[in-house]
Amino acid sequence: MLDDLDGTVASHVADQARLLVSEVVTNAVRHGEGDMVRVMLDADGGGVLRCEITDDGHGFVPAARTKAATEVGGWGLHLVEALSRDWGVREGRTHVWFELGAD
Repeated sequence: MLDDLDGTVASHVADQARLLVSEVVTNAVRHGEGDMVRVMLDADGGGVLRCEITDDGHGFVPAARTKAATEVGGWGLHLVEALSRDWGVREGRTHVWFELGAD
């Protein structure tokens, strides 16, 4: 999906999106419910890319990483917070969104 945005967003934005989308989709597959994970990408033409990943889980409250830095796993939302210009979750279903670029 992200390859279709080549030339629409900066290459570093597309690279960051590849990493973050893969992290959040992995979380949805591992922790979500249902048979489907939805990914929506929206490039606004001004260099901002909004990514939304939704599954049919019951939702969650994002929490700061509590594992030691040497432990494997648990880095997905930490990376989203560190690399995105804005991000959040929506109540109801598990719905994580983040924005990259134009900064």
